[in-house]
Amino acid sequence: MDSRNDIGDLFRAVDTTAICDVDKSVRVMSQGIRLRSASARLVGPAFTVRCRGDFLGVLRAIETASSGDVIIVDGGEQEVALAGELFARGALVRRLGGIIVDAGYRDIGYVATCQLPIYSRFVTPLAGTTTNLGQLQIPVTCGGVSVNPGDIILADDEGIVVAAPTDVRPLLESAAAIKDAEGMLIERLNMGATLSDGLNLAEHVDALQRGSPHG
Repeated sequence: MDSRNDIGDLFRAVDTTAICDVDKSVRVMSQGIRLRSASARLVGPAFTVRCRGDFLGVLRAIETASSGDVIIVDGGEQEVALAGELFARGALVRRLGGIIVDAGYRDIGYVATCQLPIYSRFVTPLAGTTTNLGQLQIPVTCGGVSVNPGDIILADDEGIVVAAPTDVRPLLESAAAIKDAEGMLIERLNMGATLSDGLNLAEHVDALQRGSPHG
């Protein structure tokens, strides 16, 4: 499998919009999962947790995951906080890649200034309990999509996508080609060309009108 640094370098050159342009079927988390911290961009392998109304599993995950891992919490979309300031600080100490919680997060006064990428469905002061172990490193659902342990999580200001480790390099390389093409079009627009000039719009519309499925 590609090294984490290599994948990180590839992702720095693109964004999630280009990834989605490459593959319309890529897993995209619900926009209900929102950025809570000061930094949006993350890339890393998923370390999964499933828990309901109890954050002990999340604490265990933070203390078990490896540097660069992204904690993915299947909290059942419940409006209860499964993490807060101390969890974010602990994740920073362990050099984790980020935390994504499909439930609540709290202590937003600190989290909003935190450089660790943190996402959650809700913000709430009500914390969960600590009486259930939760389940670690199992297939989960987060943000409406399936996430397996080791899946690659990529996030930026546009959203969060999930890719299988074997798929991520070709996705990112194709996304880079799209960004290069967009860059050339932007240069033409800056020189006064129209979108029609740059996109061959007339030919595309004509092909569709003639019934060509590929325009």
